Amino acid sequence: MAELKLWLKPPEELAWISRAILMKAVTKIFEPQVKVDPSELAITEKLIGIDRVTKVVKGGRRLRFRALVVVGDGNGHVGFGLAKAKEVPEAIRKAGSVGRKTLIKVPTKGTTIPHEIIAKFGASKVLLKPAAPGTGVVASSSIRAVLNAAGIKDILTKSLGSSNRMNVVKATMLGLANLRKIEEPVAEGVPEHEAE
Repeated sequence: MAELKLWLKPPEELAWISRAILMKAVTKIFEPQVKVDPSELAITEKLIGIDRVTKVVKGGRRLRFRALVVVGDGNGHVGFGLAKAKEVPEAIRKAGSVGRKTLIKVPTKGTTIPHEIIAKFGASKVLLKPAAPGTGVVASSSIRAVLNAAGIKDILTKSLGSSNRMNVVKATMLGLANLRKIEEPVAEGVPEHEAE
């Protein structure tokens, strides 16, 4: 019955659905990332969420705060930090410093990404798709924070699966880390081995 319902949709809607179903989700970083030095960059921080977490101990409950922060320079460098502390400002400061240590370089093609990718972390799945100039960032708040910190201006996204903020941010970062720069084509009429 599900197959029958799928075929009742218009053909232009089926094109991206079938491509997204056939595409395998990325679950790990395939190439090692180059360490980025945050001292040379003008880093900005964006707080995504503060959660109150408790640990049950013999004397009762121990209360702490967990902060999720995205850091980036708006020019192709982005990272995220997750930290806990007894006070909210301390948790935010710690998360920011953790985020500065996890910065990655994101390859871009103009104001968008070079190619489409699906990334999966836990139960969260994120589809990142290049868009034409002027489209803007079409994304949920967690994904938008990561993409704005990275400096991506035109992109289409879809959050599939769990909407847990932490897993969505991690899946987005995984997708951005696995993007590859599309190589420039070799000059026409010259065989590849002679182009060097």
